[in-house]
Amino acid sequence: MIHFSASQLQEIRDHAERTYPFECCGLLVGTVDTESTVTVTRIAASDNVRTDVESGGGQDRFEVDPQVRFDLMRALQGTDEDIVGHYHSHPDHPAEPSIHDLDMAFEPELVWLIVSVTNGQSADARTWRLNRETATITPVKLVVRENS
Repeated sequence: MIHFSASQLQEIRDHAERTYPFECCGLLVGTVDTESTVTVTRIAASDNVRTDVESGGGQDRFEVDPQVRFDLMRALQGTDEDIVGHYHSHPDHPAEPSIHDLDMAFEPELVWLIVSVTNGQSADARTWRLNRETATITPVKLVVRENS
């Protein structure tokens, strides 16, 4: 299970709409309790640095800026927070992991939030755990709480 505040989820939806028709991306920061419940405490948006022709210039692939990740990892040292997942959008496609997403899932402990964006409007948002070694895609229950 993963918990987001309504404003955090809206922040991601807004990012997805701003970058349409390209994929947006970013990291999820939070905590994991003893029952493996993830609580997102903040969003770290990133530019999509995947611009190669194969990916349509970022229309159907994403890559978080490595500098964003390194800076965030340094900032989180010695705190209770950690990188607990990442998010990206699927322009004009469902909020389900693609084969490419599964191929890029190097950290099976992280949660993936995917937002579908249709004609520039965010739609469905779903969360997953992906494990490329076992080729498994597991849905994760998404709980949206009132802003706190």
